[in-house]
Amino acid sequence: MTLDEATVSALSNSDSRADGEGSVQVQLDPALDLGTAQVFAIYGKGGIGKSTTSSNLSVAFSKLGKRVLQIGCDPKHDSTFTLTKKLMPTVIDVLESVDFHAEELQIEDFVFEGYNGVMCVEAGGPPAGTGCGGYVVGQTVKLLKEHHLLEDTDVVIFDVLGDVVCGGFASPLQHAGRALIVTANDFDSIFAMNRIVAAIQAKAKNYDVRLGGVIANRSAGTDEIDRFNDAIGLKKVAHFPDLDVIRRSRLKKSTLFEMEPSPELDAVQEEYLRLAATLIAGVEPMEAQAMKDRDIFDFLGFD
Repeated sequence: MTLDEATVSALSNSDSRADGEGSVQVQLDPALDLGTAQVFAIYGKGGIGKSTTSSNLSVAFSKLGKRVLQIGCDPKHDSTFTLTKKLMPTVIDVLESVDFHAEELQIEDFVFEGYNGVMCVEAGGPPAGTGCGGYVVGQTVKLLKEHHLLEDTDVVIFDVLGDVVCGGFASPLQHAGRALIVTANDFDSIFAMNRIVAAIQAKAKNYDVRLGGVIANRSAGTDEIDRFNDAIGLKKVAHFPDLDVIRRSRLKKSTLFEMEPSPELDAVQEEYLRLAATLIAGVEPMEAQAMKDRDIFDFLGFD
């Protein structure tokens, strides 16, 4: 068989493969069911504001009376610091402290209560170049199940790192019901969003996760986001403008719900509460079709 024939054969059989077969991605343990909690995974390119969005959305859910768990999935472990006011130990840190004997851990070793009762976990990750982030996410969920924390949780938010090729990116999709994409109204953010859509749709072939919508962030307008959404079948579910109060909230290590009141801040808080209520009520899955890289490159070309 020639190389071209082998490639064609592999592609034609790809739909019949089990998820992760032929790759280095970590497959889901069927026993790691997150129970009855509504599970959301927050995606977007690096630096787009996923952690800010995740933490304030967690607070909004808690303000609606929900028991919330936020899981940071980035080795930088900075997802929850506005909730807890400091960088918390990661699951990898505490596992290492007991020589990876997980049975020696107590729940308070790796789960920390943040603002308004939001429970916070930082999965962490292996040192750069030494392991798979997907394994870390899987171990985190396993520990949460073993300690029965998920039984008392209404909403779980995975705040996912920006890389779209590694197992740490893919693993939350194996647990989530809806994936939300955070983007700005610019070329790089929308280009990255297109690739994230493709990754989510690939996982949707084998898991329950579906696209839940787009969160426009750090943008005065949303014209390019809206144009792209219309082209591939997505919808915007929230819009947060580029306000200085959002930048200052990170510097103050605070959520937006703890900042000094102002008319513009009130509007942002209301938008988070509206988004949380919409997600709790249930959003219809979106069957978007990602563009090829060259097509999205040409699509986003404008003068």
